[in-house]
Amino acid sequence: MEMQGIPFGTTDWASIPRTEHAGETGKAYWQTCHFGSIRVRMVEYTPGYLADHWCVKGHILLCTDGELHTELADGRTFTLKPGMSYQVADNAEPHRSKTKTGAKIFIVD
Repeated sequence: MEMQGIPFGTTDWASIPRTEHAGETGKAYWQTCHFGSIRVRMVEYTPGYLADHWCVKGHILLCTDGELHTELADGRTFTLKPGMSYQVADNAEPHRSKTKTGAKIFIVD
């Protein structure tokens, strides 16, 4: 990823509209900003959320609140708690998110 043509700026996440995305169960609420080809999101998952698809998009993801479980298509699972992150490349390892208690995450992709 190259970051070019993005002037210095600040983001007041409280002013960014939320969009609702249904999972197989539960919901995700996204606040999304684009900086050139880079998408940056604050995502809140409701308790009981399970993604409705396997994602192949690369991300850098930071858990800021709650607990997020990430399942890879090969069966491995990982748990993120506040202050933990993961990174995965585009088309590298299909993954999906779930949470029992809810979670808030910050994503760059």
